[in-house]
Amino acid sequence: MNTQETRPVQANPLIFAIALGTGGLLSLMVHLNGELARAGTPLFASWAAHGTGTVAALVLLALFYRFAGKTGRKAPAPFWAYLGGISGAATVVLSSFAVNSPVGLPGTMALGLAGQLAFSASADKWGLFGLQKRSLTARDFAALALVLTGSTLIILSGSQ
Repeated sequence: MNTQETRPVQANPLIFAIALGTGGLLSLMVHLNGELARAGTPLFASWAAHGTGTVAALVLLALFYRFAGKTGRKAPAPFWAYLGGISGAATVVLSSFAVNSPVGLPGTMALGLAGQLAFSASADKWGLFGLQKRSLTARDFAALALVLTGSTLIILSGSQ
């Protein structure tokens, strides 16, 4: 069986801070896209978000272009790696719709986290997208159950 042992998490405070900051930025993005969707449509929110994201990426590329050549040649990415934009566009459209529903921003983010955990566990289990197969443990299922329970509490407490 082609399984990989679970590696212990290295306690690097900077990585944890970056991950937490990214989560905060994701929440801000979903909120701002929801406001765009409320003013227009979820599809408009997706177009606007990806248009401004493209401009921001081009500006960053222009600013850091001279550093790009110092990383060396790497193997080309597999074809399916370029399909991330499709899931990104769908995420913006669907989260823009969900955030403007009774679920609200906290419920959308909590359920989104549950979806991320479920998909990533499946990807590990079956070795999707070039990941090495990893057996799921009771700890994985417990984490998902806790996130789903928390999501339910968030949604139910917000609906009063």
